[in-house]
Amino acid sequence: MQNTRVETDSMGAIDVPANHYWGAQTQRSILNFPIGVKRFTLTPVLIESLGILKQSAAKANRDLDQIPPEVAELIIQAANDVITGKLNEEFPLVVFQTGSGTQSNMNSNEVISNRAIELAGGEMGTKHPVHPNDHVNRGQSSNDTFPTAMHIAVALAAHRHLFPHVEALRDTLAGLAQKYSAIVKTGRTHLQDATPITLGQEIGSWVAQIDFGLDSVRNQLPGIYDLAIGGTAVGTGLNAHPKFGDLTASYIAQHTGMPFKSAANKFFALSAHDALVNFSATLRTLAGGLFKMANDVRWLASGPRCGIGEIHIPENEPGSSIMPGKVNPTQAEALTMVCVQVFGNDAAVAFAGSQGNFQLNVYKPVMVHNVLESIQLLGDACAAFNDHCAVGIVPDLEKIDYYLEQNLMLVTALNRHIGYDNAAAIAKHAHENQLNLKEAAIELGHLTEDQYDAWIDPLAMTAPLKD
Repeated sequence: MQNTRVETDSMGAIDVPANHYWGAQTQRSILNFPIGVKRFTLTPVLIESLGILKQSAAKANRDLDQIPPEVAELIIQAANDVITGKLNEEFPLVVFQTGSGTQSNMNSNEVISNRAIELAGGEMGTKHPVHPNDHVNRGQSSNDTFPTAMHIAVALAAHRHLFPHVEALRDTLAGLAQKYSAIVKTGRTHLQDATPITLGQEIGSWVAQIDFGLDSVRNQLPGIYDLAIGGTAVGTGLNAHPKFGDLTASYIAQHTGMPFKSAANKFFALSAHDALVNFSATLRTLAGGLFKMANDVRWLASGPRCGIGEIHIPENEPGSSIMPGKVNPTQAEALTMVCVQVFGNDAAVAFAGSQGNFQLNVYKPVMVHNVLESIQLLGDACAAFNDHCAVGIVPDLEKIDYYLEQNLMLVTALNRHIGYDNAAAIAKHAHENQLNLKEAAIELGHLTEDQYDAWIDPLAMTAPLKD
């Protein structure tokens, strides 16, 4: 049998594993919520953020003479073990728990308390000399601490994981757009042939769409930097020093290097999480742009002989268990599946965000889980797509030139010279009689060979008319 110790809370005594730092409330949550496999140990940035919060709160309470300095120092040291990841396995709770995140908040209080007691040479579970509620949770409620940790985690994850990987992919594509700026190819609208563009212009549109998505995400960060800390249970700040919220937020800002501050209206910060809803929505927008880019790559690389085949992408692994030699655009498939998951995550966040009642929204854990998962997936997928696909995109010049030569929509350049109706007649005649445009134009007598050569210039068609 597993060795245990007895811990207590307001419900009474309960056995907890002797080799773990968590206490009674964490143990009750383990027993009462055996729901799914999604645990916050899978998103260690949230655990780190709880550590940052508790360490900052201890510093604020020390400065405000709310707890003894020696107790504050023990909490600061123990919280540092949480911040650095040494105690990640001490956070076993699932996402689907109490909607306020109370049990995860108490999980952090209990772990930090018992680790601090251990550092002091005391006996874990005694709540002496560091009490999980009276000291670690001083001036706090789960209702303001958990949403504070949510915002810290989202900001950290975005800066560390999302932005670098998406920007790396963006920069790779920008380099390709410049490199292939002079390659003229067939444009396509409605999946039908259209007037020419350059390959650089086509790739450049992906870059611009990714830039738009990234800017949208960044523009939501000011709302994320507003923290609920200082509101305690319902937004009034009951049992907290009047300077506690601002001072704790300043320590969080100092630790992270980000402009976190205590929200001006704590009632809003507790009862609604619109900043997180908006942030999730911009992740969906970014995912939409990545989805479009990956699908374009998949179409342009289709083949190798019976598709469009205007570009080649790296061949990374066999594509079929029955068709020998088949290779598939797997990185595009993986990225688009991630985007689909992000769309679903955003739907969950949006609905959860609508469920605030009076002074509290009780869907906090599922909201932060889905936002953090979206950040993780988008960062991972962009890194993989960049490293295993985008860097290896090369044009098939022969195929590009073939399609351009066959493109009936080059006839659009004749509109100014012979009119729309005559140009349309040339295109239809060419298509119906299997002729190229020049042959059809001369056969119908609408222009001479010299005129055709002068007026049909695919490269010139990729830009506005010159004066």
